[in-house]
Amino acid sequence: VREPPELYISLRIDSSLLCCHFFSVADLYCSACECALCEDCLPAHEDHPKVALSQALEQHRSRLQERLGAVQSRLPQISDALSLVTEILQQLNNQRASIEEDIQSSFEDLHKQLDVRKSVLLMELEVTYGLKQKVLQAQIDNLTRGDGDITATCTQTEEALAEEASVATLEVEHELEERLKELAILRMPCQPEENDQLDLVMETDGLRKSIHNLGTIVTTSAVASQSEAMGTGLEQCIVGHPASVTIVTRDKSGGACKSGNAILSAEVFTPDGSIVDGEILDHKNGTYEFVYTVPKEGNFSLALRLYDQHIKGSPFKLTVTKASEVEVERRGKSPGQKKKGSKRASSALGTPRRKTQNPIEDDLIFKIDINTMDNIFSNEGEFKSRFGVRGRSPGQLQRPTGVAVHPSGDIIIADYDNKWVSIFTCEGKFKAKLGSGRLMGPKGVSVDQNGHVIVVDNKACTVFIFQLTGKLIAKFGSRGNGDKQFAGPHFAAVNKNNEIIVTDFHNHSVKVFTTEGELVLKFGSNGEGNGQFNAPTGVAVDVNGNIIVADWGNSRIQVFDGSGSFLSYINTSADPLYGPQGLALTSDGHVVVADSGNHCFKVYRYLQ
Repeated sequence: VREPPELYISLRIDSSLLCCHFFSVADLYCSACECALCEDCLPAHEDHPKVALSQALEQHRSRLQERLGAVQSRLPQISDALSLVTEILQQLNNQRASIEEDIQSSFEDLHKQLDVRKSVLLMELEVTYGLKQKVLQAQIDNLTRGDGDITATCTQTEEALAEEASVATLEVEHELEERLKELAILRMPCQPEENDQLDLVMETDGLRKSIHNLGTIVTTSAVASQSEAMGTGLEQCIVGHPASVTIVTRDKSGGACKSGNAILSAEVFTPDGSIVDGEILDHKNGTYEFVYTVPKEGNFSLALRLYDQHIKGSPFKLTVTKASEVEVERRGKSPGQKKKGSKRASSALGTPRRKTQNPIEDDLIFKIDINTMDNIFSNEGEFKSRFGVRGRSPGQLQRPTGVAVHPSGDIIIADYDNKWVSIFTCEGKFKAKLGSGRLMGPKGVSVDQNGHVIVVDNKACTVFIFQLTGKLIAKFGSRGNGDKQFAGPHFAAVNKNNEIIVTDFHNHSVKVFTTEGELVLKFGSNGEGNGQFNAPTGVAVDVNGNIIVADWGNSRIQVFDGSGSFLSYINTSADPLYGPQGLALTSDGHVVVADSGNHCFKVYRYLQ
């Protein structure tokens, strides 16, 4: 016979209060022994702290609920870490596939004598990949197990909490509480313990003399969560004066990395998103130096990333102030700081005819204040269209730095932070990307007479030549101060001989190469005189073969003939430039310059 519901419930509640004495009602709880007590139990627990059983049950449930919440709060962090590490592993796989393609392509041209070295390199790739893949896979397995343990324990705890509190469930709940305590402090590898870098250095100069040691698989064990930065340039600098920051890369255990080639990015930016240029120097011993110059005072942010992850403390708050008079006298005049309206002396090598051209008396036609890099304007400055969204997926733009137009009408954009070049139709529809997996920091782009895309890789100090399909045709250049080397190259232009003209920022020079990478001409030196540079940036070529160069540090635009002799400069004194960068010629013969310090484009008349 089934009991009425009320009696059944009453019996359940009464039975939960029983202790070890048969049919005795427990109404107290011994905190020392962690058990329920009836009146018969009291003598044995006379000196022990006791509370009401109902209060003990409530306190225990409260602690258990708190432990549950603390552990459950870790799930989003673990999920994010799992996604990040999985993405890094996928990128590592993509890099492996890309490099394997490079290896195969390079060795196809070297025939049988390179087969042995080819096998060695492929083996080295597999070993390096295997070591890195093992670390990442082990981390994924640990995160997956941790996620499963936490989820299972939380589910069991929630089920226990859903039942009525009773003495019978105390032991189980004690076990769950202990497990939750363990899980709450369980160390989980939530920061990536490896990176996805697999790069191939393949130099073909003097190949037959060095065939035995051809090729190197380049990588590091550096991780962002352990790497750090130091130096006064982290917190403050003076307007117009170079500042530097030292970055020390470390592995997952905090040990200092001893080799270079890590993929670092650095940017100094204002709240409105404008970015100050700089250069990262690799000391090849695990340390790097970021050198930058800020053209105006104010509060900035300095972001330092390793493999697209912020290092310790990044982004940093940076205060930029003007130098005191004493500091100015001690340091000397800053780049670009000249008396307004003053004219430079004519070149000592110039002919009288050239002196009459110095300066060219042209005026500013108009300027366009802009906040983005993906707007299109007519020659008259009328806005026509815009395209692009911020992001790191194909078709999105993270940090566009250079633009060119292909004879087909396609728009080519160098994306520094995404490490590739994007191709769009003239309507702004994404078509393809090229250079992914090869480029480290593309800055400027141009198109030669064969329709090939010229890419200046600022970070790799290399010029790449691609077909529009993405196939690599040639590359040349390396880091250094030699004639065929670069130190932070910025932009490129192509002359009527299909020669590539490159601005070499930190070497303060302009260099002209054939498409095979042979040096044809070099001109310029560091200084403020006519024909000298303080970090050249933008470059263009007019119909007569004259070379127009934006002189960033001297805040001016200079004009040279095709042999590199100084001709004149464009008069910008009415509305001075402040750190000019990209430069181009319009179809109606005007000069357009990106005035980075003034956040605008300026269009000047240009008389040839």
